[in-house]
Parts: sequence; structure tokens; C-alpha cells
Amino acid sequence: MQIKAHEVNNTRIAEIISDKIVIQSAQNGLDLLGNIYYQDFDKVIIYERNITPDFFDLKTKIAGEILQKFSNYRVRLAIVGDFSKYESKSMKDFIYESNKTRHINFVETLEKAIEKISG
Repeated sequence: MQIKAHEVNNTRIAEIISDKIVIQSAQNGLDLLGNIYYQDFDKVIIYERNITPDFFDLKTKIAGEILQKFSNYRVRLAIVGDFSKYESKSMKDFIYESNKTRHINFVETLEKAIEKISG
């Protein structure tokens, strides 16, 4: 795993780059959050491909547990990917509601992620 730093509006944003799944469980999410927080980032971009597919099955509760941790620590998160493949109404609603709060964002591109969480 590599962390690429982006500086926007005097804010440090961590982009997580990996060819493997970085978040396999809620504990992995918490470990990543601690690592990022310790390195003085308060905004994170991660790619959908680096998150276990179970995250996108709301019945597993992994998404809720992880996103609650990011909210509690006030670390803004953008997840970059193609979310149109998730046909579950509950997942679509979850993404819609998350994007409304602007604390957790599901976006299509890195550029959109930086734009969303840098403001």
C-alpha cells in the first residue's frame, strides 16, 4: 500500500494506492484510519477495488461500521469507483444519503473525489 499526498486549499488528502484489497474488515478500516490520522491527514481517497465486496452488501454491516469510524474521527472519505453495478435499492439509497452529507462521498473519478472532499 502506498499513500500519495495531495495538497489542496492547505489541506492534506491521502490517496490510498494498492493493487490489493486494503479494507477486508471493519478492523482494517480502523487500522487505515489510525495510520492516516497519525500521518496528519484528515481526508482520505480510496478506490472501490481496494475494499472487500462485502462492504457493498449492507447486510454485512461492514460499511456502516467503517463509515461510522470515519465520521467519529471527522476524517472525510471519498470512495472512487463505478457504483452503477450495485442494483440493490438499499445500497443506492446508502450512496445517495452518504453523498448528501458530504462527509462520505462515492464518486466516479479521482478528480471528483479531490473536488468533493477538499472544500
